Amino acid sequence: MKNKGMLTRGFACLLIWSSCLLPTLAAQAASTPQEASAAAAQKGLESGIQWLLEAQEPNGAFGHWRNPEHAFWSTPSTHLAWQVATTGLSAISLMEYGGSKKERAALHAAMDYLAASAVVKRPNDWDTDNTWAFVYGLEALTRAASHSEFRDDASKVLGFRKTGESLMRKLWAYQSPQGGWAYYADETKAVRPWWATSFQTAVAVMAIFRAQDLGWEVDTERLNKAIEGLKRCRLKNGAYSYSMELFPTPGGLTGIDQTKGSLSRIQVCNAALFIAAGRGYETGIGQKELRKGLQQFWGEHRFLDLSRRKPVPHEAYHYNSGYFYFFGHYYAAEVISLLPLAERAPHFQKLQHHILKTQEKDGSCWDYPMHSFAKPYAVAYATTALVWSLAK
Repeated sequence: MKNKGMLTRGFACLLIWSSCLLPTLAAQAASTPQEASAAAAQKGLESGIQWLLEAQEPNGAFGHWRNPEHAFWSTPSTHLAWQVATTGLSAISLMEYGGSKKERAALHAAMDYLAASAVVKRPNDWDTDNTWAFVYGLEALTRAASHSEFRDDASKVLGFRKTGESLMRKLWAYQSPQGGWAYYADETKAVRPWWATSFQTAVAVMAIFRAQDLGWEVDTERLNKAIEGLKRCRLKNGAYSYSMELFPTPGGLTGIDQTKGSLSRIQVCNAALFIAAGRGYETGIGQKELRKGLQQFWGEHRFLDLSRRKPVPHEAYHYNSGYFYFFGHYYAAEVISLLPLAERAPHFQKLQHHILKTQEKDGSCWDYPMHSFAKPYAVAYATTALVWSLAK
């Protein structure tokens, strides 16, 4: 009888527990994995935007040279270049997000800073980090010129155009004989650098396309040369060589030009060449290649995870660097947005997961220790990618 009483009481407890749990389970069942992922992404996005707003400098810029990580980067012009590039990325995030009067005010301050300050000087003979300011300054200016917040303000748009065309003239001056752009000039230390990289060239090409769409003055011959150089970087395995070379190869099995060292470059270069193909260029990049690149990105993602927050550049497997992480996810989001609508959701869920897992409690994130620029550029990349992932 004692055992029977215990069983009865146990059964009663089970019924009570089930009655409490069933509504929760029902609510969870009503929310699909896609809806749950979107809800988490929205929360993370809002937290990241709030962090950006609080991090904005009094002059409207984002990022600063305070709290230096290494005395090696001591040239003021290097920091100004990084500040312009970081501000360009942050302005793009604010444009894509929209938001309230507060976000709009922050956007206007950022764009005023860019319109006045984006044309920065070369830091020194070997350092051409000013090209990062040129490409991301140009991307922000072209996006702003067609954005609903600015396009009806003729004087603002004219100012954006004036600065943007100045940035393109600077880009032509720094375009290497290989056809592209890079941020160092170690080999020759010449006025016109020899070295170029695939990924910075891809960023530049997409920004120049936007300028072309706006009717801004574009040197088409120079643009064509950049696209040809970018096409040469593509290897048979779908990877892109880091450097722009006449005869690129994958190199050794542990090298950076293997697929596992090219995961982020694949996304930005595929995006640029796919967009170029839509404009009549013969690039060999279509939907099939976009899908393959994303499969490589997700399939080998652990190599990006292992590189994140490593303090020494290229110290991780396949010479991956921490600063590949959010750069790669930003352009993966762009690639996903180029796929047919019906194919995007599973990719965006993965993207949301890999971004949100890096987010700190205060809404920030970072992938590489780089003075006070590390968090704002990472948050800008991350929040823009999240906005695109939530687009209907």
